[in-house]
Amino acid sequence: MLRHPLTFDNVTFGYDQMAVPLLSRACLAFPPGWTGVVGANGAGKTTILKLATGILYPDRGSVAIPGKAIYCEQRTDDPPADLGLFLEASDGRSIALRAGLKIEGDWERRWPVLSHGERKRAQIAVALWEEPDVLALDEPTNHIDQDARRQLVEAVKRYRGVGLIVSQDRSLLDSLCRQCLFVDPDYCVLRPGTYTEGRVQAEREEASAHRQRELAKEKSVRLERSVVWARQEANRSSRKATKRALAARDHDARAKVDLARVTGRDAAVVRRVRQLERRLERESERRDNTSVRRSYSLGVWTEGEASRRDTLFHVPAGSLSLGSARRLVYPDLVMFPTDRIALTGANGSGKTSLIRVILQRLNVIPERLVYLPQEIDAVSSSRTIDQVRHLSHEELGYVMSLVTRLGSNPDRLMETTEPSPGEMRKVLLAMGLAKSPQLIILDEPTNHLDLPSIECMERALAECSCGLLLVSHDDRFLEALTTVRWRNEADSGDPDYLVLTVG
Repeated sequence: MLRHPLTFDNVTFGYDQMAVPLLSRACLAFPPGWTGVVGANGAGKTTILKLATGILYPDRGSVAIPGKAIYCEQRTDDPPADLGLFLEASDGRSIALRAGLKIEGDWERRWPVLSHGERKRAQIAVALWEEPDVLALDEPTNHIDQDARRQLVEAVKRYRGVGLIVSQDRSLLDSLCRQCLFVDPDYCVLRPGTYTEGRVQAEREEASAHRQRELAKEKSVRLERSVVWARQEANRSSRKATKRALAARDHDARAKVDLARVTGRDAAVVRRVRQLERRLERESERRDNTSVRRSYSLGVWTEGEASRRDTLFHVPAGSLSLGSARRLVYPDLVMFPTDRIALTGANGSGKTSLIRVILQRLNVIPERLVYLPQEIDAVSSSRTIDQVRHLSHEELGYVMSLVTRLGSNPDRLMETTEPSPGEMRKVLLAMGLAKSPQLIILDEPTNHLDLPSIECMERALAECSCGLLLVSHDDRFLEALTTVRWRNEADSGDPDYLVLTVG
């Protein structure tokens, strides 16, 4: 049993390129059990996980980590360091994890040809087997099919240390988390309960803050009017109190001025002005200190168009190797200019491999194609951001406007040399949509994206008139956007063969 929680004590952290830190004087405590970490892409969720596991160190303040900590990153480019030991281990825990998550003994050797879903299962299984005191999971259900997701959730529920999980999977957060950390670019706040409970509380707090701010603005306006009136009254009193504007023989008027000076009526008016000005200053400060979350207009549009060619691609019937002895057999594949196709199947069934075959047989010029792969490695991300920086002023403005409407801050994005995977997907999608595409091919497009961004993408693709080919485990997303299903399914007669069915 852990004696101490994971704690952040006045932690401030920012990357070298940033004008404003991601975290400022954050004080947080994470007890045993799962804490969800939620927020927009680029808000600092991954940074918090890396600080919590000792990969990053704060600029100011301190992080107290109660023992061994492991961070499971979003990317699955490299196998876990202890994967070989885990695959060879004969203890009951390793056997149960390998069986439950369907991990095969040759996966270390076959890592380059494994699907990202298979890699993700192996990555998390190794981390659970090592039983760290602190375990941070960054988007653990990315790439995972529904069956594997159920097995993964059951395995993660049995963890008893301090768990931090970044995910856009609302049902996963609700089933696991005792509290959630809501992360915004300006602040972060812990709320008790599930994600749904925390979201409701956040909306109440936001609505209350808006009401308080509006009331403070109304009160400030009334006080400003009162100050203007009082100043005018003071000026009138001042003019009455001077004898310079009076004729020398106007003895009655000059006597009234002397009386006003004696009674101090003008001084009372001046005091009233000062009182109102002080009240206005306090109310303005209260209004300015009422924190209201900044909101952005969301929603993107596309200028895609249907190709004038007869087909977008034609792939003759054939088969391809999936590693070891497994093969995927597929019939003639033809896509017409306005087709909207969903490609589905379990992890490791060859969906991404088939996409690579299709990309070699396209009847579309590269400038009119949008292709978004499952994962973008760090080197490619840095290279793409460099390309964006060298766009013309007009092109850059258009791309960044699309990124903004997908829910990310373009200024913060351009400050970094390695954007988050979610931000990178938004940049690539924005650059593609700016081409007026004739064909959009997206491999697991909802991975790494925050929920508002997924909804924006869904609306944009629904209105696009070009061809659409989607690979995804998100049935709701596919049902909203596609009309044809291509399924990779196991051959009941031979387990080493999978068959693509078109229908």
